[in-house]
Amino acid sequence: MTELRKIIIDDHEVEVDPAMTLIQACEQAGIEIPRFCYHERLSIAGNCRMCLVEVVGGPPKPAASCAMQVRDLRPGPEGQPPVVRTNSPMVKKAREGVMEFLLINHPLDCPICDQGGECDLQDQAMAYGVDFSRFREPKRAVDDLDLGPLVETHMTRCISCTRCVRFTTEVAGISQMGQTGRGEDAEITAYLGETLESNLQGNIIDLCPVGALTSKPYAFTARPWELTKTESIDVMDALGSNIRVDAKGREVMRFLPRNHDGVNEEWISDKTRFVWDGLRRQRLDKPYVRENGKLRPASWGEALARAAGALKGATKIAGLVGDLAPVEAAYALKETVEGQGGSVECRTDGAGLPAGNRFGYVGNATIEEIDTATHFMLVGSNPRDEAPVLNARIRKAWLNGAKIGVVGAPVDLTYDYYHYGSGRDGLKAWDEASVDDVLDKPTILIVGQGALMGDDAAAVLGHVHAFAERSNSKVLILHTAASRVGAMDIGAVTEGGLDAALDGADVVYNLGSDEVEIAEGPFVIYQGSHGDRGAHRADVILPGAAYTEEQGLFVNTEGRPQLALRAGFPPGEAKENWAILRALSAEIGATLPYDTLIQLRKKIVADIPVMAKIDHVAENDWQPLPKGELGEGDFRNAISDFYLTNPIARASALMAELSANARARAETRIAAE
Repeated sequence: MTELRKIIIDDHEVEVDPAMTLIQACEQAGIEIPRFCYHERLSIAGNCRMCLVEVVGGPPKPAASCAMQVRDLRPGPEGQPPVVRTNSPMVKKAREGVMEFLLINHPLDCPICDQGGECDLQDQAMAYGVDFSRFREPKRAVDDLDLGPLVETHMTRCISCTRCVRFTTEVAGISQMGQTGRGEDAEITAYLGETLESNLQGNIIDLCPVGALTSKPYAFTARPWELTKTESIDVMDALGSNIRVDAKGREVMRFLPRNHDGVNEEWISDKTRFVWDGLRRQRLDKPYVRENGKLRPASWGEALARAAGALKGATKIAGLVGDLAPVEAAYALKETVEGQGGSVECRTDGAGLPAGNRFGYVGNATIEEIDTATHFMLVGSNPRDEAPVLNARIRKAWLNGAKIGVVGAPVDLTYDYYHYGSGRDGLKAWDEASVDDVLDKPTILIVGQGALMGDDAAAVLGHVHAFAERSNSKVLILHTAASRVGAMDIGAVTEGGLDAALDGADVVYNLGSDEVEIAEGPFVIYQGSHGDRGAHRADVILPGAAYTEEQGLFVNTEGRPQLALRAGFPPGEAKENWAILRALSAEIGATLPYDTLIQLRKKIVADIPVMAKIDHVAENDWQPLPKGELGEGDFRNAISDFYLTNPIARASALMAELSANARARAETRIAAE
C-alpha cells in the first residue's frame, strides 16, 4: 500500500496519496478549486490555468493544481509538511487575471445561450472574476462547425479547454476533433469538416463548460429552472445507466446522465440521451378493440371485458414479456397468465438463456471489474452497439494495457483485438488452447446474445464456462434488453423457449414485445405504450405507461436491481402496466392479491429476495453448464440497427435520421472518395 503524505492546505493538515494532483488533494480536504479544462475522467491538459494555487516555498508564482502532484512538493526548511494556499491574495489576483483573459473574446450571449443557468463560465466569473474588463479591441469571431444532428456549435464562445477533443479521442475512440492554429488563431475544429461518427458524442455537451457545444434537439425549448428533475434508470440497453429525466409540465424535455461509478460512470449513449422525442409520438392513449378487421377506440370497461372473455375461454395462453417491461409488470403478467394455466416467456429474441441458473444468464463478474481486468474475451458480442458505455469502459482498460480477444463477426470496437474466428470455430479452438497467458490474471469473458441465438446455446455457454474454470476467469452475460434479467429472475420462462410458448396458443398476451412476429390464428391482447408492430397485430389494445411514466424495478446485465422513478404521467387514458393487469385479473375472477405498488413489491421480494437489495450486485453461485456438442456457423450480431431497437426509438424522428445517416456512412465508398 502506498504510504500517505502529509500536506497543509489552507491551515488544514491532510494525509493524501503522493500520486494525487493538488486539485484532487484539495477536493479530499473539502476545498473547491475552480477549473475549466480539468476533468476526473480525462487526461490532464493544464491549459485553462483557472485552478492556480500558491505553493509556499515554491516558485514566486502560482502553480496549476491539476498538473502538479503532491510528491512534487518540497517540505519546509525543517522537514515540515508542504504548505498550499488556495485563497491567498496571489491566488485571488491570478484567478481574476485568468478570468479576464478568458472573457476577452467570449461574446455576451448569455440571454440567448442554451447553457445559461448551468454554465461553469457564468458561475466562476461570478465567484472568482471581476466586474470590469480592460479590453477595448474588437472581439474575435470563429465559424461554427457542423458536427451532425445532435451537437449544436457556437465556436465563438469556445475557451479552448479541449475537453471535447480529449473525450472523443480517449473515451469515444474517434479522431475527428482537434485543435489547429496558434495563439489568437487557435480553434477547435473537426478534421476535413467531418461530422462525428460515434454513439457517445452527446457527452461532449455535458463536458463543455461554456455554451460552445449544446444539444441541437433541445435548443431553445426550456431553461433549467423551468424543469422538474427526476432520478431514473435508462432502458435503451441492459446496462442500466443512471439518468436524470428533466420534464417541463407533462413533457420530457431531455435526459442527462447521473454519476454511478459501478455502472455508467458519468456517460450515456446517444440513444439514451436523445430518444425523448419518441415518447411523444405514436403513443397509445386509449384502449382499442378489433371489429370487422379494424381497430376502433373503446372504453376501458369494454376492452378489459373483451380481453377477459378471451382469456377465460382459452385452451392455451402464452404471455410475452417485452424488452422494456419493469419487473412489477412482468410479475403481474406471470401471475395472471399462469393462474389461467398458461405460460410466460421473456426470451423473445430466441436467446437460449438457462432458466433457474442465475450464473448462467448473468454470470459472476461486475461492470466495475472491467476497469482492473487485464484480459477480455468477447463471444458473439458487439458491445459498441449493444452497450456503448460498457464498450468505452473496455476501451479504457485497453488503454491501460489490457489484451482483448474476439470470437464473432469482425467489427470496429474502437480498440485493437485479436480475432479468434467468427463463430463456433473460435470456441472449438479454445478446447486445445493453453490458458497460461490468462491463468489467475483478472480476466472477463463477455458473452453476447448473438452467441446464444442458435439451438446450441447451452453448449456455447458450456464451452465458455469450461474455459473460465480452466483459467480461473469471470463471466459476464451482456444482454440487449433492459427487462431480461429481471424477468428471468422472476421465472418468466417456458420450457422450450418462445416457439414452445406460442405453439398451439389460442390467446397471446403481449406485454410490449414488438420484435416478435405472431402468426395468424391466436387472439392477441397487446399492452404497451406505442403503436408499433405489436399493436398492429392486436385484437385488443390496452395502453400502458412508458418507462418515464411509472415507477419500476429494472435489473441490469450484471444482476443489479435499480429503481426507475416516475417523471410524468401517461398520456390520455393510458395506465400503469401493473395496474392494468391487476384490473384485468379482477375481470377474469382471479383477482391478484395486491392493490398497491408497495404490496406488489413486497410479494416480489418475498418470492425473489435478490430484488430487495436495490443497487447491490448479488454474488451468483458457480453453476457451470456442461460442454455440449457445438453446431456449425458464425455468430451473428444481436443488433442490426443501433438506433432502432425498440418501439420508443422507432417512434423518434431523430433516431430515424441518425439511423439513415449511419446507413449512408456504411455504404461502400468509391475510390475517389
